[in-house]
Amino acid sequence: MGKVILVTGGSRSGKSTFAEKLLEDKDDVLYIATAMVTDKEMEKRVQKHKERRNSKWGTHEGYKELDKVIKEDCHKYIMLECIGTMVTNLMFDKNYDFDTMSQQDIIKLSQHIKSEVEKVIVIAKENNKELIIVTNEVGWSLVSEHRLGRIFSDILGNLNQLIANLSDEVYLVACGLPLKLK
Repeated sequence: MGKVILVTGGSRSGKSTFAEKLLEDKDDVLYIATAMVTDKEMEKRVQKHKERRNSKWGTHEGYKELDKVIKEDCHKYIMLECIGTMVTNLMFDKNYDFDTMSQQDIIKLSQHIKSEVEKVIVIAKENNKELIIVTNEVGWSLVSEHRLGRIFSDILGNLNQLIANLSDEVYLVACGLPLKLK
């Protein structure tokens, strides 16, 4: 049976660097990058991540049907960077008007995203892979004045709780320092 490790923290907390260090002595790694380059600033962020990674690691850029990617991939270790970006991309896959979206549609969207993440965890465990998931901690900031921000925070916060429950280990990273929670 595989292993799941969740690494959470705020923006620029050092969570990605810590997650990568968990795999620094491994060459048999698939790095799943969920970010989409949308502007020059994002391009620089992605480049910084690429330069920091082990050049022997495989890379998959995408955020959909990741269970199929993991099932078909031969790497023993998987790093999924990051769930917050994956959630954002899945939220914007359809042209929802988040200001007028019904509660029922929010529930359906949340369930769809939850299902996508659960499938990733299940397939990793079934295929005896070690999966490291990086996510953003959203529970310590202000409640957004915008409905879109509140929907995102609710979906990601609930999803983080689910992933933590299904994980073998959970780390919170703050100021570059990891704290083992589970």
